[in-house]
Amino acid sequence: MTAQLAGYIAKNKLRPRPEWQVDNSSHVDSSNPFKIIYSSDKKRTPHPMIKKRFPLVMMLEPLHACNLTCTGCGRIREYESTITQQLTLEQCLKAIDECGAPVLSICGGEPMLYQPLPQLVKEALARGRHIYLCTNGMFIRKKLKDYTPSDSFYFNVHLDGLEKNHDIAVEKEGVFREAIEGIKAAKAAGFRVSTNTTVYKETDLAEIEQLFELLKQYKVDGHMVAPAYGYSAVNDREIFMTRDDIMEKFRGFDTIARKYPVITSPIYLDFLKGERDLPCTAWASPTYNVKGWKGPCYLITDSHHQQFGELMTKTPWESYGYGNDPRCEHCMMHCGYEVSAALGINSKLTDNFRLMHWVLS
Repeated sequence: MTAQLAGYIAKNKLRPRPEWQVDNSSHVDSSNPFKIIYSSDKKRTPHPMIKKRFPLVMMLEPLHACNLTCTGCGRIREYESTITQQLTLEQCLKAIDECGAPVLSICGGEPMLYQPLPQLVKEALARGRHIYLCTNGMFIRKKLKDYTPSDSFYFNVHLDGLEKNHDIAVEKEGVFREAIEGIKAAKAAGFRVSTNTTVYKETDLAEIEQLFELLKQYKVDGHMVAPAYGYSAVNDREIFMTRDDIMEKFRGFDTIARKYPVITSPIYLDFLKGERDLPCTAWASPTYNVKGWKGPCYLITDSHHQQFGELMTKTPWESYGYGNDPRCEHCMMHCGYEVSAALGINSKLTDNFRLMHWVLS
């Protein structure tokens, strides 16, 4: 996967598809009453890569229905009016082909409620995609027989802490235990498994280390970690962090990242600690769901586009990101910034050596 991604990035940085670089953002429908027009004398100068846009990770949401009502989830709130709708298999595959991103994150909602999911996974693997199936883990044991192990397919199980705190976060008892049983069953059957943890304001990093130590015995392949900040659908400052909160919280994360297989690059971790400046590259992680291509990003919705090319060319990318839009003020999410590290934006001479050491270790 690392070799394929490196080749894909190099090819697209040298020769990005020209039809995705056309700027038609002036034609964006401004009738959205929730859209914020933000003007500031301190606007950041767009990075040159904004003129060489291409997708790296596609977020595919076949449906938004879920068996849980997690406290930090914006999907079941933002898409409440369409929560009973879902994409057809044909729509999903068309979007995958249209986008062409090498990494596919299948999320939701709970994607394992989507009946055609096994066929979707099979078809996406046949197209050479690397898949992270983002799930709460409660259906893994029941539906494991529907899938075949592959080096390019991960069950990515959401765990926000140990049993007590995780079950509080998902608002249902027993979820943690069932997720652990799902992880054990998947690993026993030869599947790759990763976990995804959201770090909230009250999260104790010592508990996250205990969680990773617990998962070590099951030979989990990697751990994704992301900071939680309040956005429009779930803007509750009691549990979400400001940018300063995030930097303070993650200054102590190095020791954990060195001890366990954390899928967080050292460049992105420097950014979370406030030691590195990275621009937002939301265009590299597009989201597709029942309403279309979500613009501009996974967390903010100013529009939906029916064609991927429209998302790339009709979104005013220079208007978003830290310093440009107040909704982006505290965002340090991996969907906008980890890709910047992968693309080598604002790189230093030592970055390639650090990344190579990180990958090999």
